[in-house]
Amino acid sequence: MPNYKLLLEYDGSHFFGWQVQPGLRTVQGELEEAVHTLTKERVRIQCAGRTDRGVHALGQVANFRLNAEWPPEKIHHALNGITGKDIAVLQVDMVSDDFHARFDARARQYIYFLSLRPVAVGRQYTFFCKFDLDLDAMEEAAGHLYGEHHFEAFAQKDPDEQHYLSRIEDIEWIREGERIGFRIRANRFLHNMVRLIMGTLIQVGRGKISPQEFKDILASRSRNHIGFKAPAHGLFLEKVYY
Repeated sequence: MPNYKLLLEYDGSHFFGWQVQPGLRTVQGELEEAVHTLTKERVRIQCAGRTDRGVHALGQVANFRLNAEWPPEKIHHALNGITGKDIAVLQVDMVSDDFHARFDARARQYIYFLSLRPVAVGRQYTFFCKFDLDLDAMEEAAGHLYGEHHFEAFAQKDPDEQHYLSRIEDIEWIREGERIGFRIRANRFLHNMVRLIMGTLIQVGRGKISPQEFKDILASRSRNHIGFKAPAHGLFLEKVYY
């Protein structure tokens, strides 16, 4: 069966996340319907990282299999014509039969945008934080995330999760005037992990938590702390590494 790899960009503002949910508009659901419209085949599209409601993607990767072979360029053109304007198929490639967008991914990279002033244009893509923030303290605290840790303190509890171990490979802070970008790359991310880290770093920036206390929270492996889950609309799945 031909196996197709998709590189996707989407605006998550009007989606109930990636995963198919009955009666709700989702990225996976819209793409699967588009493939069916084109090929008349029912497929299951797998992605590298399932995004929650309101989360965006600049470089999501997905794959699906068909019974019949189609030219990748035809699939590329047709899917962009069928899906809504808030999904863009950037690239389609035929890949080996054993390629799996999720299981073959070596690392994923997210970026979260904060604004230090109210935003009118582009407000759906950045979180306006109305508090004064000590950005140097936030950077110091985030430095404690490097390496391999158990991330129960920064993850939504999931009874199906086998373990909460993740390895943070890179962190970058981008300061563009009054907009701040927090970029983080890891071998795996847990449910709500980036948003909980970001919300807790904001508490560091406000002086509610010290960088050392942030480190202690990570080591505690407990959600019993004053960090919060930052809003979804500031978060982007930026890139997937294979």
